[in-house]
Amino acid sequence: MSDEKPKTIEKRSKAIKRRFYEMRLDFRIQSAPGVDWENIDELAPDTGELDPFLRRGFPNYPEAPRFVFDRKLGRAPLDFEQFSKYWLISDRMKAVFEAVDPAGFAFAACDVRLARGSYNGPSYWLCDIVRVLDAVDESRSRLEIGIVDDPKYRNFGLKYYSTLLVGGAKLVFKEDVVARAHIFRMAHLEATIICDQLLKDACKNAGVAGVSFRDASKL
Repeated sequence: MSDEKPKTIEKRSKAIKRRFYEMRLDFRIQSAPGVDWENIDELAPDTGELDPFLRRGFPNYPEAPRFVFDRKLGRAPLDFEQFSKYWLISDRMKAVFEAVDPAGFAFAACDVRLARGSYNGPSYWLCDIVRVLDAVDESRSRLEIGIVDDPKYRNFGLKYYSTLLVGGAKLVFKEDVVARAHIFRMAHLEATIICDQLLKDACKNAGVAGVSFRDASKL
């Protein structure tokens, strides 16, 4: 009988790196939604546009954003639409966001009606992604980095990113900065929304329509 001790096989656990995606409108949908913002002049009398640039989220509006869905103007709205500088989302989309990362979002309840007939569909919300992270690992990413040199822009003199590169861009994020966040805006490119695999999978499992995802490492 051998007195050799049985060998133990050590399994090396490899940390699984999170995958990140640019989250945006599904541009494969060519037609526009038939949506009319009925009270934009009351909510933004000076500009006719809600502008979250200086402060993310929503102020206390004097009245709820009011939308009219009109099939003469276009198709019925999906769960996820781009509207002005915000997202217009359904109850189902809102439930996904709140389940995965409630601190990443702000919402404003909307009043919805039909141009003709009674509305019996889901509630809709304006949605803003309020978390902004300076999380890009510039040394491992491929993107344009510069300083805004045109004084007519509000971010004059500040750093900017651009992913509009010949051959495509590549974004790598610092895990210690992203930490437990599942969605965020990019500092220096706030119009770009980044989410991780968990949020992407949650959207797929919920069957929401109107949203698409691009691998951030292959933009």
